[in-house]
Amino acid sequence: MEKSVLTTLCYIEKDGKYLMLHRVKKQKDVNKDKWIGIGGHFEKGESPEECLLREVKEETGLTLTGFSFRGLVAFSALGWPTEYMCLYTADSFEGVLTDCEEGILEWVPKENLMSLNLWEGDKIFFKLLLENAPFFSLKLSYDGDRLKEAALNGKPMELLALRREDGSETGLVRERSLVHENGDLHGTSHVWIVRPGETGSFQLLLQKRSLRKDSYPGCYDISSAGHVPAGSSYLDSALRELEEELGIKAKPEDLKEAFLHLGYAEAEFHGKPFKNAEASMVYLYDKPVELADLSLQKAEVEEVCWMEYDKVLAEVRQEAERGRAEKYCIFLEELEKIGEICRQGILRR
Repeated sequence: MEKSVLTTLCYIEKDGKYLMLHRVKKQKDVNKDKWIGIGGHFEKGESPEECLLREVKEETGLTLTGFSFRGLVAFSALGWPTEYMCLYTADSFEGVLTDCEEGILEWVPKENLMSLNLWEGDKIFFKLLLENAPFFSLKLSYDGDRLKEAALNGKPMELLALRREDGSETGLVRERSLVHENGDLHGTSHVWIVRPGETGSFQLLLQKRSLRKDSYPGCYDISSAGHVPAGSSYLDSALRELEEELGIKAKPEDLKEAFLHLGYAEAEFHGKPFKNAEASMVYLYDKPVELADLSLQKAEVEEVCWMEYDKVLAEVRQEAERGRAEKYCIFLEELEKIGEICRQGILRR
């Protein structure tokens, strides 16, 4: 069996800044051009703390006098042995900063960290450090530079592929909370369940979001919608969300691909900013649906109901004019376009 690698990594703090190492001096370096902390491999017989103190002294000239063990990070990547990294922060030290053979040392304000060229997985544990999270265990898996898997304390984290305005992937993958913190454009699938109305118009099946949702709790939303996880397609995500949220086992041919919608909204939930930039593939589903036959995902959906399109449109327009979502979390432009398509006679008769 391949032996695992043991390392330490430390972020030294001073005046609201972290000491960062820009790895630009070595030509053959897995961290080439990346910004990382201070650390390295265990030597034979060393404890994590002995490794930490030695590596910091060798790379910076500083002697740590106060530090905290913050987490354990497990890295795996194709072609590389598994690495277990002991993650530390330090808030007191002695000595004078010296040049480092590995790269250039620089004190970087904490608010500027995420703008550096970091590994995507590093951004996850940076966020945990900045939020002063309790001791954590983080698993990160890579395929080259691309983050393939992340799990925090044994629970998988949702990874999203960043997208261009035409809906194509950029090649970057980022953890969901960071995507909404940055306002990165990502993919979502929107399925509108529609049926002819009694007055010549049509009706929409809307879901009321669970009060436990981390965004727009208790608001009326699209029939079924969700993120497109990294490695999945728009259509696969649409079919999965339909089944998970509503219990509808649709076939690919049951969904009518309508259009790609670009939407952006900002709000605040639980005291944190929420930036939502979506490249959404919009689908229509017009097969018969009876509310009593649906199986709702309670963690996501509070209830569902049929609503007249014209009523929903009027109320969403009022909310758009007021500049805030209260009853609905629906993009007005998308809703208007749905109306145009349905009035062209696309619904089953």
